[in-house]
Amino acid sequence: MPHINAAAALQICVLLSALPAQYFISQWYGTDSVQRIQITERLIIASWSSFTKSYLSLDAWADRLKLWLSKTRTCLNVGLLILHFRNWYYGEKRTKIDDNEAETHSYFAESSHVRSPKPEYIQFSVGQVIVHKRFGYSGVIVGWDVKAKAPEEWLRHRYPPAKQDLKDTPHYRILINKANEFGKSTAYIAEEEITIIMGLEVVHHPDMKAYFSGYDGSKYIMQPWLKKIYPHD
Repeated sequence: MPHINAAAALQICVLLSALPAQYFISQWYGTDSVQRIQITERLIIASWSSFTKSYLSLDAWADRLKLWLSKTRTCLNVGLLILHFRNWYYGEKRTKIDDNEAETHSYFAESSHVRSPKPEYIQFSVGQVIVHKRFGYSGVIVGWDVKAKAPEEWLRHRYPPAKQDLKDTPHYRILINKANEFGKSTAYIAEEEITIIMGLEVVHHPDMKAYFSGYDGSKYIMQPWLKKIYPHD
């Protein structure tokens, strides 16, 4: 089978395209053979010129490349803009969530902020066993704040106008002894409402081991993570 190179293939395409062209020319311009040949030649020359300008010209391909790069650059810029907006939106959202979580965990002596130095007016320490003066339940101290840190709604409910000054006094977070059957597992109370019990080792609460590793005869021994927060207790 003979090999057809690109030039031969191009010539065949041109000849084949001339056949339908001649047919339409005969329909439009009559049947004069000389006229048809001239018109056919002009059409072929015009088609070839248009083809070379569109597909065989370096300038034409350069223009196509510029157009493609321009579209690609536009799409890339739009994509980067969308990506930046997405990162900003979810970053802002995540930051707000983190801020809210951090604020929530700063309430009720749950903040991981290191309490150092310890103010002299803080009478009690983490690990000491206490009893509530009014309600009579016992428990163990697991944290303290130099003054009440709680949501405003909680503070308004807890301290009516006559007791507003208690908000600025030390507050303690307590794990309540389950043996008292008090109904609550934790409490956050002002210093003036509690007193220390010496020599009472047994405090039943499911979270005791998370906070303490043992008892030294006077107070519970803090776990290392808790000791870092209250180094002077």
